[in-house]
Amino acid sequence: MKKIALITGTSSGLGLETAIILAKNGYTVYATMRSLAKKEPLLARAQEEHIQLKVLALDVTEQQSVDNCVQTIIAAEGQIDLLVNNAGSGFAKTTEQTTEIEMQWVTDVNYFGVVRCSKAVIPGMRTRKKGHIINISSVGGLVGQPFNELYCGAKFAVEGYTEALASYLTDAFHIQFTLVEPGGIVTDFMQSAMEKTMTAGKMAHQAYMPILKKYMSGIKQRTEGSSQQVYQTPLEVAKVILAVAQNENPPLRIRTSEWAEEFCSLKTQADPDGTKSVERIKERFLS
Repeated sequence: MKKIALITGTSSGLGLETAIILAKNGYTVYATMRSLAKKEPLLARAQEEHIQLKVLALDVTEQQSVDNCVQTIIAAEGQIDLLVNNAGSGFAKTTEQTTEIEMQWVTDVNYFGVVRCSKAVIPGMRTRKKGHIINISSVGGLVGQPFNELYCGAKFAVEGYTEALASYLTDAFHIQFTLVEPGGIVTDFMQSAMEKTMTAGKMAHQAYMPILKKYMSGIKQRTEGSSQQVYQTPLEVAKVILAVAQNENPPLRIRTSEWAEEFCSLKTQADPDGTKSVERIKERFLS
């Protein structure tokens, strides 16, 4: 029996590659995006790969849009086995120069979008006592970085939210949770984040310019000359997602490259996959 997968943010990059690789490996894939006007690259790849995808509209910033999409899938398939919360956006700007609207937006897209989609699928998974939610986080969900504090804050929130859910829903209702933590992906997402950084630099207070120049120089060096492969391709990260989805006992946390592993090592060396922390939480609160 095929498993039903719902993936958000599939118009390009990691979401697109994840939709393709899951479909190639036997999943019935519902690939979603905010605007269906952007579906052609995904459909073209699906045709090239000779696979079938079901494409639906889903805006993670609107609960009604999320609910409508989930209800459509349930009506057609009766269940959702896998949710991949991939939709998100990069954001790099100092707190001092960030507007209230931008603060709300970066948190809404990167954190509340995950909550909304999870909220919509958990009831069905709980009733069936089966399901897996994979949240695409980042090394920025574990380690704060210059000019990325609002993005990192949203990803830290995703990490805490996911860990808390895993502390009681997995044992009680057999719903699995995994945080996938890339170090960097060469996609339109990354390009968008860099463009925002450059725009931020033009508007930044002069006091920040020496720091911003160092930051941008470091990004350029890592992009052009790193032997540690800082920035992965979307397909490389999608393969990690597939492996996690196929794992009957998936980790709570997984980094997707050696660079990401080393970058987060001071935070993760005592509990690399997060399972020890969850067990301690259960002992303290639920035993």
